[in-house]
Amino acid sequence: MITSLTNNKVKEWKKLQKRKYRDRNGLFIVEGNHLVEEAFKSDWNVEELIIREDVDFSLDRDIPVTSVSTKVFKEIAETETPQGIAAVVKFKEFTYKPLTHTLLIDSVQDPGNLGTLIRTADAAGFNQVIVGKGSVDIFNEKVLRATQGSIFHLPVIQEDLEKVIPDLKDNGITVYAAALENSLPYKQHDPAETSALIVGNEGQGIRSEVLDMASHKISIPIYGNAESLNVAIAAAILMYHLKG
Repeated sequence: MITSLTNNKVKEWKKLQKRKYRDRNGLFIVEGNHLVEEAFKSDWNVEELIIREDVDFSLDRDIPVTSVSTKVFKEIAETETPQGIAAVVKFKEFTYKPLTHTLLIDSVQDPGNLGTLIRTADAAGFNQVIVGKGSVDIFNEKVLRATQGSIFHLPVIQEDLEKVIPDLKDNGITVYAAALENSLPYKQHDPAETSALIVGNEGQGIRSEVLDMASHKISIPIYGNAESLNVAIAAAILMYHLKG
């Protein structure tokens, strides 16, 4: 059992809380029973399991298991009330393809929103999520937690939207952009058989250079006094509409 906070393993795990070390090592940590279970059920490579000393856990596969003290687990955990189980997972590389239903995310910076967008795309039956520049890291701990395991269910790719959108259109896929100005209510558009949806930054919306690439700009009517909808809520409404 590891009990020292200065142990080299503990130092390496702690570094994975930062994006530059995750990118450098190609590893990230998921925490909690549900996310660890989803990682095991997926075809992602789980490199190591970290178990707190007071947690009973049996494993029926050949994966290294390291037991740590409560103090050590608290040091590496990023949740307020850790469940005492975490897994070190290897990055899985996905390549963009012009699939029938794609969610395109431009500059979404709130980790809870990004995670919820990924989870909702999964629930709505979209084939992939493309996360453009300016967005929070997809392997941020809060993003992972908000996905509720959907990060392991569909390809989530970090790619330049300005390269992806023209290719989607060249492959006959209609690209919709969620926008408040110069747009038509989404119900006035019959969903195309193959479609992509762009959603943008919580405060600024979609960058103009990306917005101008869309085939259509669509909006959700606001009937009350709210200025706008949360990006994840808006995306949910539009994705389910586009799926027909």
